[in-house]
Amino acid sequence: MSASESVAPTPAPRTGAAATLVAVPGPVRDIGLLLTRVLLGVVLIAHGWEKLVTNGAGATSEFFDSVGVPAAQAAAVFAGVVELAGGILLVAGLLTQVVAALVVVVMFGAYLFVHQGAGIFATNGGWELVAVIALAATVFGLAGPGRYSLDALIVARRTAGRRTATA
Repeated sequence: MSASESVAPTPAPRTGAAATLVAVPGPVRDIGLLLTRVLLGVVLIAHGWEKLVTNGAGATSEFFDSVGVPAAQAAAVFAGVVELAGGILLVAGLLTQVVAALVVVVMFGAYLFVHQGAGIFATNGGWELVAVIALAATVFGLAGPGRYSLDALIVARRTAGRRTATA
């Protein structure tokens, strides 16, 4: 090839949600998000239930106080409610981004006050579970809950309402 011949430009790599090696059909993606969101929600519900009902807010508060959590009573109730109610909301796919942010805050607190010094493995009291929960919540906060969610239904209705209002 001579210097005077033009070379076809190389297309720029795709970025964002579309940047995958294998195309995933939309319905498969949305079913995957639904199943993952429901499983995360169930895990959070179990942990919130444990804090508020099984152990009770008082015992949870005592534990929080023993590990140095400030305002242990308020923190215990906050963590329990975020996990229990947040888990329920995640299962439904409602207020997903708000729940995700709150779950990350709770998991960061759990890391700082309980799991940080215990290594990685949860079997030794380590931080792996709180990290995975925080990361999963972060994904839903950034990517959204998927098509099969109340959030998506609300957005679809708002969009349809705007279309009829401008028509």
